[in-house]
Amino acid sequence: MDRGYVDFGRLYVFTLSAAFFVVRTKSNVLLQRQYSHPVDKTTGVRSDHIVILTAIGSAKAYPEQLRRVSYLDVKTRKRFKFLTNNFTLPALTIALIYKSRWQRIVLQWIKAAPAD
Repeated sequence: MDRGYVDFGRLYVFTLSAAFFVVRTKSNVLLQRQYSHPVDKTTGVRSDHIVILTAIGSAKAYPEQLRRVSYLDVKTRKRFKFLTNNFTLPALTIALIYKSRWQRIVLQWIKAAPAD
């Protein structure tokens, strides 16, 4: 799911179903950092935090902890922030999961495009 589809109630259903997700977070999502994991910045990962949602509606919809991973794409110099309920995979893997998701969508779009 992309930033336009962040629905914390829906994401909590995934958590309750023992599924994990990786989504880009919006800049206006209110979070409180509870813990910071050390990161290797040479990989592009800038931070790996355990967070909770602090806006009343969001916190009610998703009452558990989340993980926020910040990643800098060295090619484009763009910074991405991801939220996930997966606390075991390495932070770089979380970023790569999201990146590979877009590659699959582009390939599906190219295959589906009508030939001229």
